[in-house]
Amino acid sequence: MRAVQFNEYGGPEVLGVAEIDEPHAGEGQVRIAVRAAGVNALDWKVRRGFMKDQMPLALPSGVGLDASGVVDEVGEGAEGVAVGDEVFGSGPMGAYAQLALLDHWVAKPAEMSFDEAAGYGVPVETAVRILNQVGVQKSQTLLVSGASGGVGSAVVQIAVDRGITVIATGSPRNQDYLREFGAIPTTYGDGLVDRVRGITPNKIDAALDIAGSGVIDDLIELTGNPSKVLSIADFAAGEKGAKVSTQPEHQEMAYAEAARLFEAEKFTLPVERTFTLEQAGEAHEASAAGHVRGRFIISG
Repeated sequence: MRAVQFNEYGGPEVLGVAEIDEPHAGEGQVRIAVRAAGVNALDWKVRRGFMKDQMPLALPSGVGLDASGVVDEVGEGAEGVAVGDEVFGSGPMGAYAQLALLDHWVAKPAEMSFDEAAGYGVPVETAVRILNQVGVQKSQTLLVSGASGGVGSAVVQIAVDRGITVIATGSPRNQDYLREFGAIPTTYGDGLVDRVRGITPNKIDAALDIAGSGVIDDLIELTGNPSKVLSIADFAAGEKGAKVSTQPEHQEMAYAEAARLFEAEKFTLPVERTFTLEQAGEAHEASAAGHVRGRFIISG
């Protein structure tokens, strides 16, 4: 089968499409005929070698964690799923391929496109996890720094559905995009504290750092409590008393929540651009450049 692989760590040029043996579903897994795969920042960070300690890989390695498709093989112990089911979820590295394995999945809503579904895995799980871990509650106010990408878009919509007031930072071109999701938008950069206080004179109840853009001090000042600040991108945040969250948990529960909200017309992760397998390096470069509105997808 055709799959994107890399033989050494490095820039996007190390990626190539190769013919490899088909994977087979192990215990508790399903194999899908991939219709689309999601592009996450983690993908290019792994390819660059930034995650060698956290995610050691045997090279050559496949690329990509998130995918959508049609189940064509069910592993022993995988329950509630059958060949022919349309699903989305995440699995071991290797989603940029014709066939991929999933460790965690849920049924794809019939009205959801495969392209959109492919972008749900990591962003949705991360969004639900960090909202729960930061402890923000209904009727409280949450500040989301770096809110227009996949994780941020998911955070905003899920938080709004939970009755949380969301102030969200993004680039000037993404202000209307964030407003459409129910957030109060503002720009990032110098003067953030004053801009947020101009929106609300009260302390922010909790804050999430999605982009890792050096805002932890500002977020602590706005919340008045470092334990109410959580980052997924600034690993030094813990030195200032903030929380850092990196380990996935309860994936199926998060996917199911997003699927439910989608069916209620309260959630979407729009696809900004679709790439082919041969364009995987270009997709990684676009992801690393930032300012993504929604999701990048590998399809075909």
